[in-house]
Order: sequence, then C-alpha cells, then structure tokens
Amino acid sequence: MQKKPTFYITTPIYYPSDNPHIGHAYTTVAADTMTRYKKMRGYNTYFLTGTDEHGQKIQRRAAEAGLDTLTFIDNIILRFKELWQTLLIDYDDFIRTTEPRHKKVVQEIFQKIYDKGDIYKSEYQGWYCTPCETFFTERQLKEGQICPDCGRPVEQMKEESYFFRMSKYEKRWLQFIEDNPDFIRPHSRRNEMVNFVKQGLEDLCVSRTTFDWGVSVPFDTRHVVYVWFDALVNYISALKESPQSGDIYDLYWPAQVHLVGKDIIRFHTVIWPIMLMAAQLPLPKTVLGHGWVLIGDTKMSKSKGNVIDPIVLSQKYSPDAIRYFLMREMGYGLDCNYSEDILALRINTDLANDYGNLLSRVTGMAKKFQGGIILPPAESTQFDKELIELAQATPQRYGQLMDEMRWSDALIELWKLINKANKYIDDAAPWNLNKCGEKGKLASVLYNIAEVMRLATIMLAPVTPSIPAKVWLQLGIADLPHLHDWESLVWGKLPYGISVSHGAPLFPRIDLNALDEIPFTALPDSLPVVAKPAQSVAPPTCSSEAQKELLLEPEISMEQFKTMDMRVVKVLDCERVQKTDKLLKFELQMGEEKRTIISGIAEYYQPAQLIGKNLIAIANLAPVKIRGIVSKGMLLSAVNDESGQLELLEVPGIESGTRVR
Repeated sequence: MQKKPTFYITTPIYYPSDNPHIGHAYTTVAADTMTRYKKMRGYNTYFLTGTDEHGQKIQRRAAEAGLDTLTFIDNIILRFKELWQTLLIDYDDFIRTTEPRHKKVVQEIFQKIYDKGDIYKSEYQGWYCTPCETFFTERQLKEGQICPDCGRPVEQMKEESYFFRMSKYEKRWLQFIEDNPDFIRPHSRRNEMVNFVKQGLEDLCVSRTTFDWGVSVPFDTRHVVYVWFDALVNYISALKESPQSGDIYDLYWPAQVHLVGKDIIRFHTVIWPIMLMAAQLPLPKTVLGHGWVLIGDTKMSKSKGNVIDPIVLSQKYSPDAIRYFLMREMGYGLDCNYSEDILALRINTDLANDYGNLLSRVTGMAKKFQGGIILPPAESTQFDKELIELAQATPQRYGQLMDEMRWSDALIELWKLINKANKYIDDAAPWNLNKCGEKGKLASVLYNIAEVMRLATIMLAPVTPSIPAKVWLQLGIADLPHLHDWESLVWGKLPYGISVSHGAPLFPRIDLNALDEIPFTALPDSLPVVAKPAQSVAPPTCSSEAQKELLLEPEISMEQFKTMDMRVVKVLDCERVQKTDKLLKFELQMGEEKRTIISGIAEYYQPAQLIGKNLIAIANLAPVKIRGIVSKGMLLSAVNDESGQLELLEVPGIESGTRVR
C-alpha cells in the first residue's frame, strides 16, 4: 500500500492577553481551509494551533486583574476555543506553552544550543517593548524611543541575561535563503528579511531575570527563557508528545507551512530557522506571511478601539459566510479592508446571487419542468461546449492555486465557472425550451447546471465546510459519498434519474439598507474573568409568590468595573436616523464636551420627548460607525418586565459630565 504524503501546517500560537479578533480568525481559517483541501487531495494532514502564555506582559495583566496568571489565562483560552468552534475550525492539536510537554522540549533545545557554545551569559542593557515582547536596538526605534512595531513607548532594561549567537549564523542564513527561494513567501517578504539580515545580525537576548512567568533556563533557574525563543519551539514540542498519537515528530517534521501575519515574519524567518540551525534540526519548508485585516487604512488593534469580534459576525451571518469573506477578500501577500458593508456586499453578490441562486435555479426548474428529476442529456445546445470545457479545466487551475496558497485567486477562478453557469442559464433559456417543447435540450441544460453545481461545491468545501451537506440534499446525492470527493471532479459523473428538492436559500440575501439596524458589537475593553468557567443554568421557574431568581453574568473585579466610565449626559437634540425604523441619533452634552450617540430605541420613544432629559451613558466605549454616523458611547436602559417597554435610565437634577459611581 502506497504511503500517503504528509502535510503539517501551523498557525502562530496566539498571545492570550487580549480577546481574539477577526485578524486572528483569518490566519486560523486559512490554515483550516488549507488542511481540509490537502485532506481532500489524499494527504495525511496535521494542523496545529494554540496559545503563547508566558512573558512579562501577561503576568502584568493578570496582576492588574487581581488573579494568579494561569487562572487569568484559562478564562481567555475559553474565548479562543469558542471562536475556533464557531468558525468550524478542525485542528488536530491545541498546544499551550504552559503545558509540561512544551516546557520539556524548550529546555532540551536551550540546553543543546548552550552545550554547543552558542548561548553565553552577559548583561543586557537596551530597549524592550513589553506589549510586543521584543528587544530593539537604538537604531531600530522610532524617534522618542517608540516601538517600531506597535508605536508604544519602550522600556530601558539592564539585567543579567543569556545571549544566543545569532551573528554567527548570518552568512549561513543568507545562503539558505538563496538556496531555498520559496522558504519565505511571498517574495516581497523574503526581500524584506534579506535586507534586514544584510544590515548585520546582533546576538539575541534569550533570558530574563526581572520576572518569573516563563520556562526556567535548565541550568540556571534564576532565569526564564525569552518568550519568543520559548514560543517558537511549540511547532516541535506539539509533535514530540501529541495527546492523540504520542511522538509523531518523525512523521510530520519538518512542517510544510508556518502561516503567520506579516508583523511576526521576522521571528519566524530569521530567529526560528537560526535556532534550528544551531540545534541541528531540519528547517520548515515555507513560512507564509499574510497581510493584515484593515479598518480603513489602519491595522486592527485593541488600543485603537477598532477590533471586530468574529463570533458576533458569525452569529449575525454564518460561519461559512465569514470564512468565505476572509478567504476571498485578502489577496496573496496583500492587506484587505473590512467593513460590514463590504462583508454584506460580498455575501450578497458571491454567495447569495451567484452560488446560492445557481442551486435554487436548477432545483426550481427541475421541479417545475421535469417533476424534480434530473434526466440524461439528450440534445446539445450551442452554449454547452464552452460551459463543459470550463468545468473540465477549472479543477486543475483551482487546485494549482490552492497548492500555492493563493486562496483568493483560487476562489476567483472557481467563480468564473459559477458565473459562466449563471450566464449559460440566461443564454440557453430553459423556460423557452420547455415552452417550445424542446425536451431533449432542456434535459441537457438542467443536467449541465446540476453537474456544475456539484463540481463547484466540492471545490468550495474547504472554505465553507457546512454547506456541501445542504447542497447534496437538494441535489439528491446525499447518500452517494463517492460523488462528493476530489477524485469525483470529473465531468459527467452525476447520475441520471436523481430526484432534486427545492430547499431554503443557502445564503439569504442581506438588506443593505437595514444593515445597521442589526445591533453591532465590537470587542469589549476587557473580557470578564472568573476563576472557573461559567456553568450553564436552566431558566428559573417562578410563581407569583416566589422571589424571582436573577441569572447574573460572571463576576468581575473592582479594577475591571473601574475601567467602565459612566457619565451623566443631557439630551440637546434627538432625531430619527433616515431610512431606519429603530435608530435615534442623540446630540448630547457631557460636561464641556458634545458628542453623538446612536441608539436603537426609536420604537419606544418619540424624539421630542427626550430633549432636555438627563440620561446615563457609557462614555469610554470604542466609537463605531452606524449608517455613516460615528457613535461614541452607549445609553443605559432597562426593560420593564410588566409592560415589555424599554426605558432609558434618567437622573434628573444631576449635572452633565458627572461620573456615575
């Protein structure tokens, strides 16, 4: 029996001091899409993700929250795992750098490089960015001792440290890149890294003594291993002791792909390969540095208040729609822009109008004209040849682009076929063929459309994994799995005589005019942290004599509560937002400041009755744009249980700007 080829792909292990956002989602959806595709092509796949849990930044965040560091991390990990489950991510292993299996391998590699003489003790004096967990030289900083990556002030450090002789490997690294031009992709990132290394590599500080949250240096426990040296080892430590299979290092290493954002490309393409050279271990085949998800022209960042929660988006639309948007919107090596308008338009155009409507048209016409049966082609039309030739050529083109990890380009190629099929319907006009009694041509047209739908769905499956099962049901081939796999991407395999059904739309159209009436949620400033995961509780049953039990949200600390800035605001003006039924636009006085807030309470109040009232607003929420209006804050309200009426909280007689405590 021929041994299957292997495919090992990783995402970076995410730093859990912040909530996951749509930028994290892109990397992991891309890795999951690639894994599913390779599995379809017969590869023995392994997909690794996880969390990087050490370092000074996260220890500080935990202390600020009043929790021990591991408890603080445990709660945020739940959010990451919830996101991956929501987005249909099917990873093989989720590694945490606080696990013993990881620490063991970090210490082994650190010791091996030390024994070789490539790690030595000295004193570090220089600049360190705690949010980025990165050391910088004076020449790398922006003016004013500002981090070149995140734009925050750096700290000057002086402490005893161990150093890794990176400089020793400069020429060897440059030769490796010349010999392996596809190691760093796209080539623009490779050129950037080559230019960086040619400026001269300095030895890297790889231990810290000013905090203790990390992996201990094996021969000097006063030191903890630098977080990036520690984190990068996860790609190997996960294989050394897989929870499912034990030691699978020899099967999967070296990895085929490390998939990372362009902001951490230097760690993965310079530091990591040199670590492996020093440890005399094989290097991965490729590091792909993808672009950023931008809001306007700005990178998504919690500090900028513009992060988007993909769980909320998946609930509003669907996980498959969000996955498709991410894979289609970001071109190879490029950034992509996010707005909810762009997302909704992409869903409507590609998924609802083009793909979903193609299925609806073929099942609807088959039911109307042929009693729901797909009959064998009997007589060709003048339009058949072009469609069939494109359908036969598309799998090879699509597969080549997927192999190159050009996911957006692959989907563009696939959509050429889908669009061609929709135009084919318009050209062949099966309704006219039915009217004119040309049953042979009608049978051919409906068969051809159904077969294109089958082929397109197979190719789309890695991107939208829950959609194929719905299509197979409507096409009447749910119980024929041999027609669902990559090997069946051969024209004409769809059997004759199958019975189709006209079902619900795969992707319902979104009303773009009413888009902002759907409540929009950005990530909170901080995730409420509890010592244990909240348990699900059944809704209480209350008699008229019994006291009602309240289902409370998880507890938060006083420090977390203090981050919520609630202020008294006076309503200067209020009006309906045009072309909406639910939104009111408030012009508010808050002390010396005037600001605008949009609130979805128009069904409960007339604008005129609110002018002059003193209300309570959360003043430090990140601004969001609703129907083209920037809303800065949220008005507090409560629902009256007896009347069902939503009522704004009023504080008459309190001066605007007063903080609510």
